[in-house]
Amino acid sequence: MNAIAARPAQPIKLYGSAISGHVHRVRLFLSMLGLPFEVIELDLKQRDNRTPEFLARNPFGQVPVIEDGDVTLADSNAILVYLNARYSADPARWMPQDAVGAARVQRWFSVAAGPLAYGPAAARVMALFGLAVDPTETVTRSHALLAVMEIHLERQPFLAGPEATLADISNYAYVAHAPEGRVSLEAYPQVREWLARIEALPGFVPMVRTPVGLAGAA
Repeated sequence: MNAIAARPAQPIKLYGSAISGHVHRVRLFLSMLGLPFEVIELDLKQRDNRTPEFLARNPFGQVPVIEDGDVTLADSNAILVYLNARYSADPARWMPQDAVGAARVQRWFSVAAGPLAYGPAAARVMALFGLAVDPTETVTRSHALLAVMEIHLERQPFLAGPEATLADISNYAYVAHAPEGRVSLEAYPQVREWLARIEALPGFVPMVRTPVGLAGAA
């Protein structure tokens, strides 16, 4: 496990939901850094994220949000960058400082906010909440992304290079849980090996699995 460069004066509060891959990104990295944190579970179906109290923390009404002393911060990828810069003993290990390395991580942040969010993540939401929406197009987008990732991971073990970075943390959960959105990983051995490499990292914690989609059909 990474040595700790600094520690928060009190446990970091993490507002979110156990079923959210965005929240899992933050929980996973907090665990990998060995930082103390407290999870404040929100019921998204009951719209706990739309209360005036929560909207004061994040006007967009999205999870996760962290409170670290007098710092309140939203957006999972922004939180990853913050935690790394403030608490990692080796920030360059997770977020390279050279121009090319930093750009490679940022590229995969964009994938997490784009093709991943509108592919596997969206397909999972449709299944999880039983939305009356035809998932065909979303599942097709998911497989298009996975095909690109499969080719990319044939050349290197992690998304941004030879070692795990924040790029991998930001993309892991929704790929690992893609079958919950009826997106099979069977045709992507390199992707599955990449998931296994992340799961073997010190401090790894899994995201709760839900019995929907292909996971529910097993």
